[in-house]
Amino acid sequence: MPGIEAQKAYDLAQERFPGALADGATARVVFVAPAGQKVTATDNRAAVEKAVAELADGPQVDKADDPFRTNSVSKDASTAYATVTYDVKVTDVTDASRKDLWEAVDQARDAGLTVEAGGEALDSGGGPGGVSEVVGISVAAVVLLMTFGSLAAAGLPLLTALVGVAVSLFSITLVADIFGLSDTASTLAVMLGLAVGIDYALFVVSRYREERAKGRTPQEASGLAVGTAGSAVVFAGLTVVIALVGLSVVGIPMLTKMGLAAAGAVVVAVLVALTLVPALFGMWPNAALSRASRKAAAKGHRTEASAENNGGTRWSRFVLRRPVPVLLLSVVGLGAIAVPMANLQLGMPGDEAKPTSTSERRAYDALAEGFGPGFNGPLTVVVDAKGASDAAGAVKTISKAVAAAKGIVAVSPARFNDAGDTAIFKAVPSTAPTDEKTKDLVKSVRAERPGIEAEAGATFQVTGTTAVNIDIADKVQAALLPYLAVVIGLAFVLLLVVFRSVLVPVKAALGFLLSVLAALGSVVLVFQDGHGAELLGVDQTGPIMTLMPIFLVGIVFGLAMDYEVFLVSRMREAYVHGDRPAQAITTGFRHSARVVVAAALIMIAVFASFIAETDSMIKMIGFGLAVAVLFDAFVVRMAIVPAVLALLGHRAWLLPGWLERLLPRVDIEGEALTRRSAEGAETNGHAADSPAEVRI
Repeated sequence: MPGIEAQKAYDLAQERFPGALADGATARVVFVAPAGQKVTATDNRAAVEKAVAELADGPQVDKADDPFRTNSVSKDASTAYATVTYDVKVTDVTDASRKDLWEAVDQARDAGLTVEAGGEALDSGGGPGGVSEVVGISVAAVVLLMTFGSLAAAGLPLLTALVGVAVSLFSITLVADIFGLSDTASTLAVMLGLAVGIDYALFVVSRYREERAKGRTPQEASGLAVGTAGSAVVFAGLTVVIALVGLSVVGIPMLTKMGLAAAGAVVVAVLVALTLVPALFGMWPNAALSRASRKAAAKGHRTEASAENNGGTRWSRFVLRRPVPVLLLSVVGLGAIAVPMANLQLGMPGDEAKPTSTSERRAYDALAEGFGPGFNGPLTVVVDAKGASDAAGAVKTISKAVAAAKGIVAVSPARFNDAGDTAIFKAVPSTAPTDEKTKDLVKSVRAERPGIEAEAGATFQVTGTTAVNIDIADKVQAALLPYLAVVIGLAFVLLLVVFRSVLVPVKAALGFLLSVLAALGSVVLVFQDGHGAELLGVDQTGPIMTLMPIFLVGIVFGLAMDYEVFLVSRMREAYVHGDRPAQAITTGFRHSARVVVAAALIMIAVFASFIAETDSMIKMIGFGLAVAVLFDAFVVRMAIVPAVLALLGHRAWLLPGWLERLLPRVDIEGEALTRRSAEGAETNGHAADSPAEVRI
């Protein structure tokens, strides 16, 4: 995590203590004596020492510390812990090694002790491929079947999306070790790839069915579908990719890797929609059509329906009759939901955020009870006494000053390097790692540093997991508003080019901001404040995962632009062709509302299904994305957008002449292609009269 003090301190320690700071995985086994007994009692001690000996003999284990020799026993002697260090990194710990540890734990339990285990070495990851994906796909299948009324049409987007996800997941797996990609990155790539893969194929299939209903041949309908809806898919996918790749500007490698992995999955989804989907049209031209359309196609008839009074038409007319109440109700409602976002607290929850059914959570609680809340997140102080005349005295001065800080309950003896110019010691806070008081403690120690360093004649820095998490949270929180401004600015520029209007992009950007803030407010309400947390299986509330808000902003930006493009582009097309502003809104809803609603429901289902995951970050992001899509698609795009456009009238589509000359022309809806197709059809109508016209 470059650019933060905790990382600089860790790098200094690595430099001054070469080989001493092992990067091997660790696990911690906690022993709790039965009520009224002490872990130091003869029988209990024998059981602990036997378990430690078995742990030390396990595969890949470098050493297992005896708690009675390392003074790892609580003051009341009710609890002890043994640290198990492996000679391999976390990612290389095998299932056999974990199984051996759990067997040793079970044997110690048989002796009458309460034994739990936690630590990074026990995290087997898991990644994608569970029940969540099955649930999401099942709901998507139901939505698609209701939308198209055809098994083949419903199955095509699912099939192509699964192919895209398989390609993405296989590619990520190939390069995971090279680039250090985590299981979280893979899961997020699957989550996004599945959602946009289904939606992008849905848009192309829907346009293909529409063109076939007009009596076009399969080849012509396929070309028009890819040239129109496919062009919109490219633009929509581009916005998602830009937002995800843009996460790299925050300067956090983990966030960059997650963004790039997810962006790769979106690129694959776009390519599949442009290649595999039309290829399947060519193999089975009539399979995606409804039964009535297949019969009409066999007879060479048109099946185009007027659809003048469908659900989209009725809803748009409702909004057009009451634009002000709809706008006020939508804005006030989302604003109220966004209020909790003002109390957003960022952090990196660890084992304390896991369900109480897990041994890791019970081990965390046992250590907190036996050794104090801050024991699970000690601060590591690195003292650089290279220029000091008395290194030992300087370290002692700094150690005393840190120990005297309000909120520090214990300080370990300092450990010097071979050169004697650098020392490391631990400082245990009185509060838990994710407690706001711990964050204040770290800041106060750093604020008092100039005076302490002047007295000691040496410098020091604070690091450790707790300090790292605090520094990352501060870095992300500082980057959140600038990144949000960049994303909104990018949205304005892109939509300015597409819709050739100033007010439409302003409305879209403000609507996006409103939906993001409301989504973050909902996340804070549930995961931080605990309202409805039990319904989602959240056992422990606390700070919001540090990387979650900024990642949510990036993803929702792209998805919001999807709905904006597919809905408003049809309105603009109708307006350009002569419809009045209100009539253009109704036309856009008549053609696009049903598909946008289906796409939003699919995304909500896919994202919401990941709430069942045990990984707290995946659970939080799944909930946040599902809520964000709900707000953006059904409140912002379906209510605020038509209400604002109705109030603006002709002004919504105005563009200053000087700006129009500067902007490039982007035919996102393929109007030129549609006109050329119509001209070609007219030319072919005179084919019998002029061979030259046939050649053209």
